Amino acid sequence: MSISLLSNNHLYTITDCAHLPWDTLYNRIAQALAGGCTIVQYRDKSRDQSRRLSEARQLFALCQQSNAKLIINDDIELARAVSADGVHLGQGDTSITHARQRLGEKAIIGITCHAELALAEHALNQGADYIAFGRFFPSRTKPEAPPAPQQLLRDARQRWPNICIVAIGGVTAHNAEQLIQSGANYVAICHEICHHIDPKAYANAFKCAQADL
Repeated sequence: MSISLLSNNHLYTITDCAHLPWDTLYNRIAQALAGGCTIVQYRDKSRDQSRRLSEARQLFALCQQSNAKLIINDDIELARAVSADGVHLGQGDTSITHARQRLGEKAIIGITCHAELALAEHALNQGADYIAFGRFFPSRTKPEAPPAPQQLLRDARQRWPNICIVAIGGVTAHNAEQLIQSGANYVAICHEICHHIDPKAYANAFKCAQADL
């Protein structure tokens, strides 16, 4: 499935399940969607399968109401169980080929490529719909992640002019513009938006600030 900008909003929201109670997080994601966000990634690393299934189903219904896409982090079977729009894979997760077999041709499959164009090329050859690079700034979510230079985005955009690129890692409303100008279609943000007092205003301001890029 081809994925490009779903709107003039470049925000890709990742849930901060580890640090917020579910009711609070759900309400903040709802506000972010109301503010214009069009992609949400459900990221929960716990092993509570029953809770994760319930939360993912709630998010999928919420995203459908907002004409947004729900991506599940790492878990192909969870994505399949809730009929999510796709899955985001790490380098140590299952293969893109297996994910495609389980989720179908219409599924959005993205993969983390760290700071390596070779990983991105391999992923695209395997049928990935988007490639994600990072981290570009110090990250609260993954402080141990290796850094990536912004030149990487320019090189990737030149090499793959029509491929969807996501920038991740320490991204905020204040530094996102430089990543988008360097070639990112989306910037993935977790902590800043999930902990914001007014996610709707945050997402809306982000949309307006980035709309002409």
